[in-house]
Amino acid sequence: MFEFALFLVFGAVLGTLGGLFGIGGGLIAIPVLGVWFGLDQQMAQGTALVMVVPNVMLALWRYHQRNRIELRHVLPLASMGFCFAWLGSIWAVGIDADSMRIGFVAFLIALTLYNLVRMFAATAPASAQMRYGWPWLGVLGAASGTMGGLFGVGGAVVATPILTSIFGTSQVVAQGLSLALALPSTGVTLATYAFHHEVDWSIGLPLAVGGLLSISWGVKVAHALPERLLRGLFCGFLVLCAVLLAFKV
Repeated sequence: MFEFALFLVFGAVLGTLGGLFGIGGGLIAIPVLGVWFGLDQQMAQGTALVMVVPNVMLALWRYHQRNRIELRHVLPLASMGFCFAWLGSIWAVGIDADSMRIGFVAFLIALTLYNLVRMFAATAPASAQMRYGWPWLGVLGAASGTMGGLFGVGGAVVATPILTSIFGTSQVVAQGLSLALALPSTGVTLATYAFHHEVDWSIGLPLAVGGLLSISWGVKVAHALPERLLRGLFCGFLVLCAVLLAFKV
């Protein structure tokens, strides 16, 4: 009972962060499950996805309520993300756990550096119209889906900075579109991990319940924060995740 309550509270914290950054919460769950609870990399990724899938679903609905998400943008992102996430997840379950962990740390560091460069570089202001449509949204969906399937993070952490810097969307709009990309890709990735017995449901289910109770609050905070502050917090969040996981490398 104590463990259930612990994972419930942990899930609530992760749900808040997932709603705030539009990533479902799995990015920090993976290093914490690996470092504090001793799960190997693939098991940590699969277990985190049990929480991420319903969190992404609810966060997507909340973002859509506040900023309507265009279906014409979602379709190429989500369809290509789904296909390539499936391929990435099949690749992931066959990789050595230590190699996967090192790759995940490198992935987080690269994301952090990219986001830091964007914060301090001169960029054009976000516009109401996206600069690029199909087929470039499909290319982004494929790349994000592959990374999401490989590392169990849904692809939103890849798509969000690219949507703001290259496609010209605001941070909040990018996070909403990234969640639309993440929903089908996290679903197929979870199914693949579960099929290969890389999911601990006794941990994942209370995480999911806790996340669902808190993610709406995170979305509300995201819409209230200044754009630059939200990006800065996202960079700090990525650094924290990389440091946590590096302790086990």
